[in-house]
Amino acid sequence: MAEDQQRAREARGPGEWVLLCYRVPREPSTPRIAVWRKLKRLGVAQISDGLVALPADARTQEQLEWIADEAIEAGGTGAIWLARPATLAQERELAQSMADARAAEYKAVAKAAGEAAAAGTGTASVVRRLRAELRRIGRRDFFPPPERDRANAAVRSLADETSLSDAVAMQPGPPEKEQA
Repeated sequence: MAEDQQRAREARGPGEWVLLCYRVPREPSTPRIAVWRKLKRLGVAQISDGLVALPADARTQEQLEWIADEAIEAGGTGAIWLARPATLAQERELAQSMADARAAEYKAVAKAAGEAAAAGTGTASVVRRLRAELRRIGRRDFFPPPERDRANAAVRSLADETSLSDAVAMQPGPPEKEQA
């Protein structure tokens, strides 16, 4: 299925991307840091200093418009552009940079799940935290890498182990003898 989608995309040519060109003053630093964090949370592709991109859809365009407004309110500049890469190779490069960044995040989740399982510290709260992290990564994962499946499997495995250990802990022990 993924290969079919890739072939269909290549047949259409490069897709449309929404670009944000922005500048935020260095001082005060709070607005600049807030913009940077929001862009990081969205998982943008950094094209150059002050120029980022996301695959174009209504949601990504609206989110980048909000950030552009925030940059302007902070005394900087912000402009939104819709564009297509000139070649499929350029689009693949953008997509690959985004997939590589998500792959690193998924690897960190898989590693945390593996370490919790190995140390026997896989509690329900650890599983919830890792699942929440997977959801956060998934929201900015436009080009899912193979590491996504590995991270999901590692967290699922930890959840299964946690469920088993919780079930064993909840089982009643041998009945106590009544004393007369």
